[in-house]
Amino acid sequence: MSFTRYCVLLLLAGNSLAAGGDFAVGLGIESDSDEGISAIVMGGVGLAENTWLSGGLARSSVELATRDDLESNFADVEFDHYFDPVGIRVGAAYWRGSDILESRDWRTALYWRNEKVMLSGEYELRDFDLTTPGTELSPGRQIMFDANGIGVTAQFKLTASTRLSLSGRKYDYSVPFRPIENPDVVDLISASRLSVINSLIDNRASISLGIDQGQKRWEFQLSSSENVVIQARTTSMTLRFLMPMSDRTDIEFGLGRDDSDLYGAVTFLSLHVFLYGGN
Repeated sequence: MSFTRYCVLLLLAGNSLAAGGDFAVGLGIESDSDEGISAIVMGGVGLAENTWLSGGLARSSVELATRDDLESNFADVEFDHYFDPVGIRVGAAYWRGSDILESRDWRTALYWRNEKVMLSGEYELRDFDLTTPGTELSPGRQIMFDANGIGVTAQFKLTASTRLSLSGRKYDYSVPFRPIENPDVVDLISASRLSVINSLIDNRASISLGIDQGQKRWEFQLSSSENVVIQARTTSMTLRFLMPMSDRTDIEFGLGRDDSDLYGAVTFLSLHVFLYGGN
């Protein structure tokens, strides 16, 4: 489960409150063909009219034949207020993976929307602490750096049941990245789609199409990102299906495939359940 997908799920939990609930809770699990697995718990609560607070906790793990399992932990919180027609979102996140990469992130977005269109400008500051493993010839290194990200998102309501979303983001890092010759570091980068170091993104773009069928929803997403460390590109395709289980419960099934210069082709499956409460 990628960092972007975490944010999408948190946004979904927050947006669900606008449908008439005072709070939403979500639970999810994802597994891939490289024996990686991740789980997430998330929720959102309506603080006042047009004001929401959402957050989430996630953990992922992947088994490696040559070293201990790679594990990562993630926490996120976001505040959203809509002034009509302009709104603002402010969020923070923490990400730590196997004592290799630690990230503290702060982000904000200013958006405008009406019944047909939503336009958003986004800024993100990421503060990294990277520890590279040592070798017989050289000790490990600790590198502290940061990245500034600028992004835009556009959503269009094409028909009463169809929505199109476009987004892109570009990061500027405070340090230059050189080709990596340490095989242990290369192993960490290419081990899995869940490797934390894969969050070091130079640029990312995505397009998604959502189709409502009554209370059911289909969504197809195509995304592409480039790793800043070795300029390797990853393309991802995902199909999701959301349906109600009851008046206050939805379930979402996901099927996707990554094609990456880093870790090859990987297929992943996901399952999420959303519970709504309040009015």
